[in-house]
Amino acid sequence: MPDEKKPFHNPFAALAGLKSSLPERPAPAVTAVKKSAATPGPPGVKPVARAVVRMERSGRGGKDVTVVEHLDLSAVDRERWLKALKGALGCGGLIEDGAIVLQGDQRDRLPKLLVARGVRKVTVA
Repeated sequence: MPDEKKPFHNPFAALAGLKSSLPERPAPAVTAVKKSAATPGPPGVKPVARAVVRMERSGRGGKDVTVVEHLDLSAVDRERWLKALKGALGCGGLIEDGAIVLQGDQRDRLPKLLVARGVRKVTVA
């Protein structure tokens, strides 16, 4: 009858005896990180100075939408940001008159995502 304490075969059990013969782990190297005036956001992405986030309901059949305006981005970058924000927030959205329009009231969650993408100042109206 199989041992009831071991419900399955452990392929690494034979390696347990070799653990004591392994060399010590080297200490992690400590490097001084100089705080510079670097902007937050992913590397290679041009920082954006400002964004205004507001909620709209009028003219949309009573549905809430969150509008992100004053982003100084090219049309291609605006489409990339829209796709990334829609994926991060789990909502739909579109570009309307140069502004990013996201479905639902996203005013609480959106500023953190914008700062992470390199926006220096986010105004929630």
